[in-house]
Amino acid sequence: MNAYCFPLFSALLLSSAVHASSDQAWTDHDKQLLRTCIAASQLKDVRALGKSAEFDDRMAYSALLLEGRFPQKHMNNRKGTELCLYDRRQKRAVVTEWTPGKS
Repeated sequence: MNAYCFPLFSALLLSSAVHASSDQAWTDHDKQLLRTCIAASQLKDVRALGKSAEFDDRMAYSALLLEGRFPQKHMNNRKGTELCLYDRRQKRAVVTEWTPGKS
C-alpha cells in the first residue's frame, strides 16, 4: 500500500504546482486590470483604492474600487468612487458609481 501512496502523493503535489499562477502572471493581471478599469472610468485623475478582490475561476471576475474627481462642471471637481468589475475571460471592465457606507 505504501508503495502506491508515495507516487500518487507526488503526482498530486506536482499537478497543483502546474496550475498555480506565477508572480509575474499576477503582476501582469494587476496591470491589465488597472489599465482597463481606468479606461472604463468616468472620473478624472483616477487611482485604485487598495487591492482587487478576486473571485474564483467559476466567475472569473475581479473587483476594484477606484477614486477620482467628477469631471462635470456642475459637480465642482468633487471626489467620487466607482466600483469596477473586470471580466478576466473577456478582458473587459464595467464601472458603476459607488457610495461607501450608504445603503
